[in-house]
Amino acid sequence: MERREVLKTAAAAVAGALSASAFAAGQHDHHHHEHHDHGGAQRNAALIAATADCLKTGEACLAHCLYLLGNGDKEMAACAQSVNELLASCTALMKLAGQDSRYVPALAKVAGEICANCEKECRKHADHHAECKACADSCAACVKECKKAAA
Repeated sequence: MERREVLKTAAAAVAGALSASAFAAGQHDHHHHEHHDHGGAQRNAALIAATADCLKTGEACLAHCLYLLGNGDKEMAACAQSVNELLASCTALMKLAGQDSRYVPALAKVAGEICANCEKECRKHADHHAECKACADSCAACVKECKKAAA
């Protein structure tokens, strides 16, 4: 199998996983538990939403970067690296925010810096790649929420 086919298959798998998780999230929204206290999730709802959006757009951006890198576009290497860092930090922050962890402020500060760097890298390609623009826009929104959480 050629590298191009492998990358297309990987991109399709990422897109499928994103669709499945979006569907599952939508199904979960219809399931209400009034007797449970979701204090951490409610307190950090905006941060959780911002990190989740970063994860969604970041996965699409990374898949696009990998496809382009596989076709010899070395310009996308820094973008792919910054998105990969974003995915790691936003995953951790989203999980800790849902638990209302005492580490949220410290991690939000670091994740905000990572998001700002990712936004900067993605903006370089935003005029040519919709995935980079969406990721950059999402990062900008996440930086705002991270600053609030870090304060």
